[in-house]
Amino acid sequence: MKPAGAPLAGVRIADFTIHAAGPFCTHLLAQLGAECIKVESRNRPDAFRKPHAVYGRMSAATFDQVSSNKRSVRLNLKHPEAVSLAKRLVAVSDVAAESFRPGVLQRLGLGFDELRKSRPDIVMLSLSSCGQSGPDSSFAGYAPLFGAWGGLGWMSGYSDGPPVEMRHVMDHSAGLHAALATVAALHQRRVTGQAQHVDLAAREVASAMIGDALVLASAGRTPQRPGNGDASMAPHGVYATATADRWLTLAVRDDAAWRALARVAGWPEDDPDFATQAARHARRATLDARVAAWLAGCDAEPIAQALQEAGVCAHVSWNMEDIARDPHLRARAAVVDVSAPDLPPRAAVGAPARFSKTSGVGIRSLTPALGQDEDYVFGELLGLSRAQRADLEARDVIC
Repeated sequence: MKPAGAPLAGVRIADFTIHAAGPFCTHLLAQLGAECIKVESRNRPDAFRKPHAVYGRMSAATFDQVSSNKRSVRLNLKHPEAVSLAKRLVAVSDVAAESFRPGVLQRLGLGFDELRKSRPDIVMLSLSSCGQSGPDSSFAGYAPLFGAWGGLGWMSGYSDGPPVEMRHVMDHSAGLHAALATVAALHQRRVTGQAQHVDLAAREVASAMIGDALVLASAGRTPQRPGNGDASMAPHGVYATATADRWLTLAVRDDAAWRALARVAGWPEDDPDFATQAARHARRATLDARVAAWLAGCDAEPIAQALQEAGVCAHVSWNMEDIARDPHLRARAAVVDVSAPDLPPRAAVGAPARFSKTSGVGIRSLTPALGQDEDYVFGELLGLSRAQRADLEARDVIC
């Protein structure tokens, strides 16, 4: 039987998101087959189209990592006629997505209540730092703030060190949650025919990822930063090897795995100090030191293979070069090459899911140049003539 189209084929998104978290949400939806029309302007392009010296790139930073499959149009939303065109775009779309500070789109005349007049069953996604309501809703924020304010930063890092700044993992985690919520809202609309406004706070995503620590705190206990340790397994961590800048991740889950590790390391298997999981965990500091001293004299790849063959969960902690050239990930299109205008191809993360009865999932087109799809969007979808568009461009409505 011929495979069906991509899961979200036929869904159209008017994409007003910026930076990383919101664009990553719509990027995932576009990989699932949605038609995503990104709205920008020459005066205010997405910040990720610009150079970003923080990441050591004096060319576009990560725009091509979250904008493949998307279309691009220009609208100067400070102009009333551009706002009217945006509403017309929403009228022929299923989803309107935005990631501004709460109140920005309302002031432009593009809030949820206004957009429902254009599309009564619209699904609107608003992704922000702290949500659309509540005493902190006016705060703007970027990824490090989300993780810090949500508590994930405090619970990350070495037990005797400071909290760790969470960067893109927070943007992408918020975007992933937003994509899931948007799909759920589309399902609800299919069932009920009703519009829905999805309000997602990135700060709350961070808190949702430390639920066990929050439970401990609510019970009157003080959660501790675990570092690379585990609540029950020992040894458990990341260890330096004799190979320069190659680290081994190790997790001994039960007594059988411990005995296998001991055989590979040449230690006694029946040492009573480490014979049980409880005993190993109680002496984990001593055990960590022993494992670290042993692995410091081992080459990374051979010892990882020896441990795996013995039945121990172990693997070299891969760097980005390992991932980019891995034949397994390439074969599954989990890593693909993308390109932005005037930039050479480079590796990006592809769709992480496979569907047995659908096709067309993943990256299908390259990153759009600013405004490259206006013939289709303004011409075919909205019915503007070339003369009308030329007039709008002359007056900086389309710019």
